[in-house]
Amino acid sequence: MTHYFETPSGPAETFRVPMRLWDAAVELDSSRGVFSGSGLDLGTAVLLRSCDPPEGPVKVLDLGCGIGPLTVAIGLADPEARITAIDVNERALALTRANVDRLGFGDRVRTCLPDSVPADELYDEIWSNPPIRIGKAALHELLTTWLARLADGGTAWLVVARNLGADSLATWLDEQGWDCERVASAKGFRVFAVRRP
Repeated sequence: MTHYFETPSGPAETFRVPMRLWDAAVELDSSRGVFSGSGLDLGTAVLLRSCDPPEGPVKVLDLGCGIGPLTVAIGLADPEARITAIDVNERALALTRANVDRLGFGDRVRTCLPDSVPADELYDEIWSNPPIRIGKAALHELLTTWLARLADGGTAWLVVARNLGADSLATWLDEQGWDCERVASAKGFRVFAVRRP
């Protein structure tokens, strides 16, 4: 069985799914074998409802971009944002690229595998509905790696399902020395703002 955090085999049959991303009503290209391929997942919807979009010339990382709803939301809401969208699923990356190009701001978005990101690159904001189902050890490694990319004064906005360990993840983040603030709780999800102490 292929998981959304693996690149599916076989040809990709694409279709369009409607989404409301902050004030924008859009249709995104999607396919089977990618995260939330049938539409905007509830966790990401809660994240967008709970947080304001960035403003100004910020550098943003979309960690685990899927077909790109967070990248598209940020790119449309903040015309000065420069976004790096990463995923281990190459089909998801191709769909994100197709979506931002079709919507007219692909010049401000880099889509790439995680290993292609320069080691010294820092971000003002990280946005993620992280892949909880990869397992606790892998998730902790993922967050340790990418939260270290926050610039001074930066914030990571994360959404995690309560029944998949949101509260224990917040405790772990605090134990690692991060300032993890719960900024919202809705529909079984927690939204966290994670900052350097």
